[in-house]
Formats: sequence, structure tokens, C-alpha cells
Amino acid sequence: MRKMGATVEKPFLRNGRTISGSLILPAGTFWRRPALTISEVIEVSAVITGAVYGVLLARRKNMDLVGIVSVAFMTAFGGGTLRDVLLDHHPLFWIRYSGYSVLVFLVAVGGSLVPRIPRQIEQSLAIPDALGLGLFSVAGTQAALLAGTTPFVATMFGVITGTFGGVIGDIVCNEIPSLFRPHTPLYATCAFVGSWTLFAGQWLNVPAEIGAAMAVSVTVAMRLIAVRWNICLSGHKTD
Repeated sequence: MRKMGATVEKPFLRNGRTISGSLILPAGTFWRRPALTISEVIEVSAVITGAVYGVLLARRKNMDLVGIVSVAFMTAFGGGTLRDVLLDHHPLFWIRYSGYSVLVFLVAVGGSLVPRIPRQIEQSLAIPDALGLGLFSVAGTQAALLAGTTPFVATMFGVITGTFGGVIGDIVCNEIPSLFRPHTPLYATCAFVGSWTLFAGQWLNVPAEIGAAMAVSVTVAMRLIAVRWNICLSGHKTD
């Protein structure tokens, strides 16, 4: 037994893990933190939206539970993983914050348990796709800026983060990625413009939260408008 008045040992860190008695928890579990930064809020929202898009994509292909979970993980983590690898960020963002994996798994399992997804929701893939594009683009741009890149390079990372989760999901579902189809409504262009909107807010001294919301809104609005009216970049035919 511990004597009265004895000093209680405080938890300490070892190899990135918090150790308290016999309980070992990842130091990066985001829900144990008192508050999330605006970048983390955007990233959590992007992960959830990407998972929802992956679930709908897999359900449209009549996949089983394993397929739904796999596609959800790919669409939620694909773009951010590529970003972290190129920026040499270790551990990867979804390993650093292990709660992300739990969120995606719960979304995927929950989506698989729905016996029949209404046709209206299934036909609305453009909505979670546009939301994921906007959120991941801003998250990728912010991460690249924190890594010390130039604004233009950060914008490229925003485009990569926003689009490549969907690219991987389309490939796994045996479809030509919409990013590479010749007559796809504006996609990467929306992420590009949205990322520069984030910089515009910074240059105008707009609060970070408002600037990020503006960038996400511009990206999502552009994508939905492009899908609704089939606005595409003009291509070139070969002779």
C-alpha cells in the first residue's frame, strides 16, 4: 500500500507513448487532447468525408465488408499518405493520430450495415467527393507550408492530397480515375484555386479559421458547379 502523503509518480513519455502504470496509450490519440487546432479540425473532417465517399463507392460496386473497409481506408488516407511520404513526415498522419483509423473503420462498418442505400444518396457521390477535395486540399496545403515549402509547392501538395485518395479508390474499383478522364468536370483545378484562396486570406490578414473556411468553400463550390453544368478544361485532339 502507498503511504499517506507519498508522492504519486506522474506519467512519463517513452518512445512517443504515454506510460501510466500498466496503461500504454499512443501520445497522438487526438480525442485525448483538450482542443484541436483548425488544421486538425479540417483534417479530421477530411478523413471522415473521405471514408464516406469510399463507402458509397464500394457499395456501388456491391463489395462486401472487407472491400468496403479497404476502399474507405484508401480514399480517406491515400492522398495524405502520399503527401507525408513526399514531405518525409514520419510517422504518417493516420499512424501519428491513431483515432483516425478508428473513425474510418467505424464509418465503413456502419455503412456496410445499412441494408440498402437510397438511390438518391448513391447518386450523390459528387457531394462527399467535393467536400473531401476541399478539406484535403486545404489540409495538404497547410501541412506543406508547415514543412517550409514555398506557396506554389504547397499548392501542388494541396492538389495531390485532395485528389489522390479518389484516384486510388477509382483504381481499386476498376474505373478510370476521374482525374484522368478526358471530359471530367473541373477537379484538380478546383483544389488549385482553393489552395490559392487560402494564401489570399493570409495576405489579406484574414483570421486563419475564416481563411481556411473560405478556401474549402471555394473548392467545394467550384467542384459542384463544374459537375452540375459539366464544365471541363478543353482538350486537344491528335491528328
